[in-house]
Amino acid sequence: MRDKPWIFRTYAGHSNARDSNALYRKNLAKGQTGLSVAFDLPTQTGYDSDHPQAKGEVGKVGVPICHLGDMRALFEAIPLGEMNTSMTINATAAWLLALYVALADEQGVARDTLQGTTQNDIIKEYLSRGTYVFPPAPSMRLIQDTILFTAREMPKWNPMNVCSYHLQEAGATPTQELAFALATAVAVLDKVKASGEVPEEDFGNVVGRISFFVNAGLRFITELCKMRAFAELWDEITASRYGVADPKKPAVSLRRAGQLPGPHRAAAGKQCRPHPD
Repeated sequence: MRDKPWIFRTYAGHSNARDSNALYRKNLAKGQTGLSVAFDLPTQTGYDSDHPQAKGEVGKVGVPICHLGDMRALFEAIPLGEMNTSMTINATAAWLLALYVALADEQGVARDTLQGTTQNDIIKEYLSRGTYVFPPAPSMRLIQDTILFTAREMPKWNPMNVCSYHLQEAGATPTQELAFALATAVAVLDKVKASGEVPEEDFGNVVGRISFFVNAGLRFITELCKMRAFAELWDEITASRYGVADPKKPAVSLRRAGQLPGPHRAAAGKQCRPHPD
């Protein structure tokens, strides 16, 4: 049996919801098979577009979404029941997911059919990016509650994408990146398990919905070894700590995506430039 084709989508969002919607529909018409939403910094940090603190940042690095009307405009003429939507959002992930679900309800789409991902890794905001809103304990509660909600209402949704990519951008070594990523995943899953709201027999499904976004730098041998160690350690952790050892369970296979970091792209570009002579 051949593997299912990968979802093809571009990370996009700009200016306002209507212009971003036009871009999405154009890309989908050209064969793109999913959506990846980029939000502007005010949306990422919980500010409405008309807030004084948002001045100069609205629509700059993504699309501004302040309320359900914006979400309607963003996905106008796009049936959510047929879409796989990734939302790169962390501190305010619970709110943006709530708006997405509310729109799906309006469209008559059953919640248990919705497919997509919320990054929802607020922990790495303290370690690298800085777009956190609340203190660590309430932030962990938001991560936990989002995972519990999707486990109950949206079983096909990936509620957390542990994002270690930014750690190397902030100065971590590949080894440190791996250690922090696994520590984050364990901390979150331990909290979800301790809540007692997921039946023991269903916890493997929760573990299986956790994915990782990994830095893939130019240190080829180091990064290759990191990726192999990542998979082996995740298998060990899911089996020994959470009892997820059934080969049929998705958690046994590490779900990850990688991206070449900006500084390495710049370095590679310099190496590839023709010599002036």
